Amino acid sequence: MNGINGINVTKRDGSIQPFNLDKVHQVLEWATEDITGVSMSEIELKANIQLFDKIPAYDIHELLIKSAAELISENTPNYQFVAARLISYKLRKEAYAQYNPPHLLEIIKNNVDLGVYDADILMHYTDDDWNELNEYIKHDRDNTFTYAGMEQFRGKYLVQDRRSKIVYETPQILYMMISATLFSNYKEERLKYVKEYYDAISQFYISLPTPIMAGVRTPTRQFSSCVLIESGDSLDSINATATSIVKYISKKAGIGIGAGQIRALGAKIGDGSVVHTGLIPFLKYFQSAVKSCSQGGVRGGAATVYLPLWHYEFEDLVVLKNNKGTEETRVRHMDYAFQFNKLMYERLLEGGNITFFDPNDVPGLYDSFFNDQDKFKELYEKYERATSIRKKSLPALEVFSAFMTERKDTGRIYVMNVDHANEHSSFNHETTPIHMSNLCCEIDLPTKPLTHYDDAEGEISLCTLSAINWGLINEPAEFEKYCNLSVRALDELLDYQGYPIAAAEKGTLARRPLGVGIINLAYFLAKRGLKYDESAYEIVDEYAEAWSYYLIKASADIALEKGKVIYNSDTKYSGGVLPIDTYKRAIDKLVKPTERLPWDELRTQLKATGIRNSTLMALMPAETSAQISNSTNGIEPPRALVSYKQSKDGVLAQVVPGYHHLKNKYDLLWEQKSPEGYLAICGILQKYIDQGISVNTSYNPENYEDSKVPMSVMLKDLIKSYEYGLKQLYYFNTYDGAGEMKEDEHPYYTGTEGNIMTDDEDCEACVI
Repeated sequence: MNGINGINVTKRDGSIQPFNLDKVHQVLEWATEDITGVSMSEIELKANIQLFDKIPAYDIHELLIKSAAELISENTPNYQFVAARLISYKLRKEAYAQYNPPHLLEIIKNNVDLGVYDADILMHYTDDDWNELNEYIKHDRDNTFTYAGMEQFRGKYLVQDRRSKIVYETPQILYMMISATLFSNYKEERLKYVKEYYDAISQFYISLPTPIMAGVRTPTRQFSSCVLIESGDSLDSINATATSIVKYISKKAGIGIGAGQIRALGAKIGDGSVVHTGLIPFLKYFQSAVKSCSQGGVRGGAATVYLPLWHYEFEDLVVLKNNKGTEETRVRHMDYAFQFNKLMYERLLEGGNITFFDPNDVPGLYDSFFNDQDKFKELYEKYERATSIRKKSLPALEVFSAFMTERKDTGRIYVMNVDHANEHSSFNHETTPIHMSNLCCEIDLPTKPLTHYDDAEGEISLCTLSAINWGLINEPAEFEKYCNLSVRALDELLDYQGYPIAAAEKGTLARRPLGVGIINLAYFLAKRGLKYDESAYEIVDEYAEAWSYYLIKASADIALEKGKVIYNSDTKYSGGVLPIDTYKRAIDKLVKPTERLPWDELRTQLKATGIRNSTLMALMPAETSAQISNSTNGIEPPRALVSYKQSKDGVLAQVVPGYHHLKNKYDLLWEQKSPEGYLAICGILQKYIDQGISVNTSYNPENYEDSKVPMSVMLKDLIKSYEYGLKQLYYFNTYDGAGEMKEDEHPYYTGTEGNIMTDDEDCEACVI
């Protein structure tokens, strides 16, 4: 049927034609085929309302997508697949001018000629190789995506001209090209690994971070998600830090900044003729560096600054993000983490005081804070008694309460337990201490301040990420394949990528740190009828053991093939010491310690031949990756059965996996009475992890008297997280909107309804 209500269509060449409803019917028939609970007529009805005369042909398909997306709800969840198919159809037409993709090699050569693919890829494979891979690729897997996943693809990941919005590839091409690129230097069984890795990532067993998804196969050569930069106290070091920040912000990385060594306001400089301006002006300097360069031309950068709790300026630093005060006294566009240790918690529990010092006035205190807790306590008490040292003291309860108030009100003041980060680490902390973490509080790697920008003796730490989808794992033994693939691919990436700063290249190639995480834990639990409580502790322990074992085993085996990491002796692994040897024994009260796998054999192998990667695990946020793979976010409980993400492209609706048969099995975040079960599960996971976890604490005020979360409860959970050995705490979420961020500030911060999440200016690097 040609024409409807006198509506005409403007074609790309400017010609005007009557609107053809038959074409719409054909597309919708295809998009709804074999999908239950959806209606073509409902989609058409919504779209018709929005039609207008001389509508561009390009916009008609977008109307259909939008109409299908607006029908996604708890009652009609399957419209998410219809909307995704409609996007897939549109992308193929745009990329290839036809629905069926051309030969893989034709696409590659065309994109190399356009300069959007790395030309090196053609040097590594023969035409026969490309023919074999072309036969192997499964384009129909594009039809398994949800609406939220496909929107993430076309908005962030597919290679495209962002001005003209011309797309040069489709998802399966993206996945195959990532696989071929990462394993291009393999000599033995290369095509076998390419195919296996392609299957793993295109079927969502392995999730990848934004830098890899958007960058691998392009001329871009920086794919590490997380960058840790520590500043010294000198102006040269501060300037080198700022320059390094700019370099890596431009490469889409999230930044952790260690600023704890910078002396306090009023400190003597030189002979004392001038005094120091304090930390805040330099934090403003770092903030300017973070925001000066957009991440890949898409969004501004983001950073978390790490500071010791006992820093002399604590009272001014803890309020830097709040809405009170003047611009001169606030630095709101970065996040902050304060560093604690056992002594700080003891002072709280004993009703003692915390004393604040200028790091410049107390020799040895800053270093021992990380590498020797007994020495720190000795020095701290010595300096407290000294009468000649500038200091101030406050009751520990007052200090912790001020910290927790700001953490609750902003949602963005974080915790780092430096003794746990060092003692339960893969590094020998006496010689290779951890001074800081990253933007999202899951990476724990050694750093060393630069004395100048080209200082090769300094150390900037990078970590390269991916995650394994626990929701698709049915038996612990299944981890072996995906752990092996994950480690092999990321290890290859370290040699493939470039390093714009000498201090980053030296440290990364000498330590080869990786961070493999977890997605879809909530689905994993729901499938088994388990909650975020004691019912899940044993199975989480069993699966975490296998996941950790096979990651370490993979790295040890690759060391046999390619050689151990250069700084192998800096690791506890070199002495056969494993994460299961250094965890906090409070976890044994939650789940009985059991070794189900041959750990002693692995210890023997590590002592004999070493390990390929200094670190292997880190549990990062996984918002974007979860949307692509239709998974729940990382290890987090879902906020609702249908969540909505506010982005620059509109609202994306995502339905929990297995909705139809599991909707009553999910342990939703805001239905939990407290975070205790979640924190316990995090503690069990931390037992097996050589780095850290992005652990969030979430509260529904409706569960408390007068709808206010008591300070006593928040402090109790803080102490409990320390008892469980957790290294970091990330966001503080509140159901009633307390601490709510503006729409442009955070990717998945809760709105007042509890299931509205917003896009942001934050880094999407760690958010895999």
